[in-house]
Amino acid sequence: MKYLAFLLVIVIASYAGFKYYDATKWDKVFPKSDKVDVTKVTFHNRYGIKLVGDLYVPKQNENVKSPAIAVSGPFGAVKEQSSGLYAQEMAERGFIALAFDPSYTGESGGQPRHTSSTDINTEDFSAAVDYLSNLPKVDADKIGIIGICGFGGMGLNAAAQDTRIKATVTSTMYDMSRVTANGYFDSQDAEGRQKMRQALNVQRTEDYKNGSYAPADGLPDKLSGDEPQFVQDYFGYYKTPRGFHKRSINSNGHWNKTSQLSLMNMPILTYSNEIQSAVLMLHGEKAHSRYFSEDVFKKLTGENKELMIIPEANHVDLYDNKGKIPFDKIEEFFKVNLK
Repeated sequence: MKYLAFLLVIVIASYAGFKYYDATKWDKVFPKSDKVDVTKVTFHNRYGIKLVGDLYVPKQNENVKSPAIAVSGPFGAVKEQSSGLYAQEMAERGFIALAFDPSYTGESGGQPRHTSSTDINTEDFSAAVDYLSNLPKVDADKIGIIGICGFGGMGLNAAAQDTRIKATVTSTMYDMSRVTANGYFDSQDAEGRQKMRQALNVQRTEDYKNGSYAPADGLPDKLSGDEPQFVQDYFGYYKTPRGFHKRSINSNGHWNKTSQLSLMNMPILTYSNEIQSAVLMLHGEKAHSRYFSEDVFKKLTGENKELMIIPEANHVDLYDNKGKIPFDKIEEFFKVNLK
């Protein structure tokens, strides 16, 4: 009889769009909270790609419609890393939170693997809003998003076109199209971009001939000590027990090299100045990437926008350092703007 009940749970969950989640097999890089229930879920984006996420729900969730938050990032990471930590923390604070793997990444669908697209990855946030809007326990008029690192830029891009997103938090935000086209600190000019295009299009020809996609450079497996500090910081998260996850591109893999063509040619944040909903941007004082948030913030309009610089924090501190991530501020921001 007990096995029949177990089977019934799985059937009901599958019918509702959920996958059964075995809580005994915790696969995150952060400790599990005893205040939150976690369910693995699937949904799809407008391109028909199946996305996989972890839905974090407060155990004390009352029988009323709740505000919800979709979370993704960093760029190349998976939901078992930073985005899951953020989602779990927000669920502890009373929100229903969905941490999801973007298209072509982690457990989500899309071929070929390890591909990025400014359009499709922006769409992934809107697909998460589609899913949350149709959950019985979610108030569809109270949905926000959190984008971390490269998905901070994608999140802002989504907020510029999806009016259902009522509040957006970016954490240690990267503008992936800007850094790919221009290099760090805009050090690459038009001539440099043209050389890059030529090399990448030669690579496209080779990829087609070979039937496979050449990998771009990734993090080294070992440090020599000569790397820039931000590379050492990334290594300290993705390549150590602190944040390593086998499905993360940044931990154990490489982006497809030719993905850079899309990032170069289709800039995000063109209409960020037209975002009317609330935005909170968080960045570390010591982060190499701080200028991305500062420059984007200058374009934002309206009195419901805020930039918060975290003293002494570097780029990856805002991935998982709960002593530096201002969760109280994030909670306050969403409670004010999702009401």
